[in-house]
Amino acid sequence: MSIAPRSIFLAAFVAIAGCASQDASDAPDALAAGHAAEIDDVVAAFHEAGQFNGSVLVAENGEVIFEQGVGWANIEWEVPNTPNTKHRIGSVTKQFTSAIVMQLVEEGEIELDAPITTYLPGYPTAQGSKVTVHHLLNHTSGIPSYTGLPEFGEEMMRDPYDPDELIEVVWDMPLEFEPGSDWAYNNSGYFILGRIIENVTGEPYDVVLEERILGPLGLDDTGYDHNDEIQPHEASAYRHTLTGYEHAGYVDSSLPYAAGMMYSTVRDLYRWDQALYDGATPFQSAETKELWYTPGLEDYAYGWMVREAQVGDDGPTVRMIQHGGGINGFNTAFRRFPDQRNVIVVIDNTEGNSGAVAEQITRVLYDQPVEQPKAEIARMVVGTFEEQGVAAGIEEYRQLHAEAPDEYDFAEAQLNNLGYYFLG
Repeated sequence: MSIAPRSIFLAAFVAIAGCASQDASDAPDALAAGHAAEIDDVVAAFHEAGQFNGSVLVAENGEVIFEQGVGWANIEWEVPNTPNTKHRIGSVTKQFTSAIVMQLVEEGEIELDAPITTYLPGYPTAQGSKVTVHHLLNHTSGIPSYTGLPEFGEEMMRDPYDPDELIEVVWDMPLEFEPGSDWAYNNSGYFILGRIIENVTGEPYDVVLEERILGPLGLDDTGYDHNDEIQPHEASAYRHTLTGYEHAGYVDSSLPYAAGMMYSTVRDLYRWDQALYDGATPFQSAETKELWYTPGLEDYAYGWMVREAQVGDDGPTVRMIQHGGGINGFNTAFRRFPDQRNVIVVIDNTEGNSGAVAEQITRVLYDQPVEQPKAEIARMVVGTFEEQGVAAGIEEYRQLHAEAPDEYDFAEAQLNNLGYYFLG
């Protein structure tokens, strides 16, 4: 796969900054231009290493300094990714779901400390009377996550489910811990929140999402991704295997639901980020927004991870509000640094390593040394194993390890990947 050309935006930005006089007023522009060039190098390096294919946007001090599409949105037709390409964003959906819940809390329609049986008639009292809306929002409910069930993959993923049908899959299961006493990332919680939203408002989740969040904020390229609807400029979903790209497995849109079935673009997520600086938006009061951002166990707030994070090994400690998202074929990293009004949005449509890309871009923004991605040794030797046999593959592995130990990734996971590939 060829590397996509650098974006017109980046080229123009660097050219303009390079022509500017270097007085004090030009210093911020020069710094941003330097960061943009470094970010371009980071993105290109990850793409060349086969670890990124998608769209990126970076804003510094509230202003976009870099936006680019890399590789293909559709490999078969060689349709390139762009900043306007729509990608599924997986669990980044959770912050939109939690925002709707908090709006309904403000309106007195939902109480955070109310048991979920208040809003879900029929939910078994033994479990539902212990679990509150608050527990669902910050992953402390103890309800088993349906995506962790052994049968979720092959047996469940392709089948449509009514929301109540899927909730019934987990509602009779014993709680994994006493609600509020522990933390475990839980898609069931946000699935249940989606159904609570529907019961309280009397409207489908996707309609409420559009009416309350997307429409008012002008997020025209963001929505709920129904399988049977065609979205213009939407990327296809792929997996990058050891031997090349293949289509990602199908997942029916009823399963991720309010926990992870939205699509967006890097530009729309930037618009969402900027809207959150506008007074109390999307809420009526700043107090509600502060509660939305208040971290609980494991630094998890309501649909966000919120923590003080050190950048690199010796960099500054900054407040970071972030969430990732993974869904068949797509991988998203969405990082916000509100004190500096910096934001990083990275979305991959080949199940790449968006988190690693976002981490290195974070280092660029805060002037810390960048770690270059290493080529994956499993990809380098798998062909030799297949074509020349085990002995030849082992010999090549040992030779590369001896001659270029810093050039390739020799982590244990690489050997595991090879083993699982041949087991398959």
